[in-house]
Amino acid sequence: MTAAPTVLDDADHRAFLIADAHRALDFFDASQDPDGGFRALDHDGRPLPRDLQELHTTTRLVHSYALAQLAGRPDRAGIIDRGMDDLWNRHRDPDHGGYLWSVTSDGIGDGTKLAYGHVFVLLAASSARMVGHPDADRLLNDIRNVLDRHYWDEDAGLFRDEFTRDWQVFSTYRGMNANMHGVEALLAAHEATGEAVFLLRAGRILNFFIGGQAAANGWRIPEHYDDSWQPDHGYAGNPMFRPAGTTPGHSFEMARLLLHWWDLAGRPGTDAPQQARALVGAALADAWDQDRGGLVYTLRDGRVDNAARYWWPVTEAIGALAALIKLDPCPEDERWYRRLWSFADRHLVDHRRGGWVPELDAADRPSAAQFSGKPDIYHALQADLLPLVPDLSRQGAALARLQPLRAAHD
Repeated sequence: MTAAPTVLDDADHRAFLIADAHRALDFFDASQDPDGGFRALDHDGRPLPRDLQELHTTTRLVHSYALAQLAGRPDRAGIIDRGMDDLWNRHRDPDHGGYLWSVTSDGIGDGTKLAYGHVFVLLAASSARMVGHPDADRLLNDIRNVLDRHYWDEDAGLFRDEFTRDWQVFSTYRGMNANMHGVEALLAAHEATGEAVFLLRAGRILNFFIGGQAAANGWRIPEHYDDSWQPDHGYAGNPMFRPAGTTPGHSFEMARLLLHWWDLAGRPGTDAPQQARALVGAALADAWDQDRGGLVYTLRDGRVDNAARYWWPVTEAIGALAALIKLDPCPEDERWYRRLWSFADRHLVDHRRGGWVPELDAADRPSAAQFSGKPDIYHALQADLLPLVPDLSRQGAALARLQPLRAAHD
């Protein structure tokens, strides 16, 4: 029996996704600085004056343009080549190993060694390998060794968080965010190499945070932990990367990654689909702004703590709902999926210049309270591309097979 068509099959919606992806790629082509490295862009696509290139920016650009290349849109700006060169020759620390959090035109900006940045190096290397980049294996071999030597806690089955430049321990902090993106990178590494260790580690991380922590906390995932991996509910750090409380946007990401892992692992049991749906349901109930639309940033004890509305939770909710629709479509999932895209289309997507507005004020106008310019292509491009393929896992291979961006480019 042929499955009934869903919103993901709608020709007009697919055309919208493809057009949005092309606009974003055209916009972020300007990220490469003629003098070397990458520069963040303002809302019009002009380089911002800040001379600081952060590790997650470099790696996300490589990953995003690799996905686009798989999908049929050539990297005519040379983003992947520049990013791979910068990772090896600018971010990589030749003295102590590992990768610097930020670099400037004069050298080191911040030499702190963060798991958050290092797992993105693994993601970039894995995505580059999928497009056959000649430097991918070199980078992949180096970063896996760094992660093994310094970050992976085999007893806990989780990633430790942070060190000084010369690998001294300076805090007892452990976090969900680095581990979540660690899952993303490990799954990509498994798909790029076929090595089982990456899939095994991703499963261990997911089991701790979802089967353990989320299940015990109303399907909200505690963000912050001590060095014994006990939740630290009072912790408040960097308001962007380590905000107090819980972050519903991360529940959407974890739900999608859980289904990705489950599919790669051969779909063992029924726990993963049920857990993914519980995460998504709780996050939508908690975070959807009933008055203005959009998703609030953080909760404290299940109540709104930071009501800021950023673009990336919307993109991640879209990705999670697309995964649920692919797995087992139901009317409520499609209603939420359409609602989120309707909000994004009206308030976040920049139809004229490309890319998404990163935050809104109370009157739905673009705001710069937290972000300058348009900080990245990564979240929004995945929201465009992942719904275009029918697969829960191996989306890169599916993009390469279907090449949805090629027809529009040609």
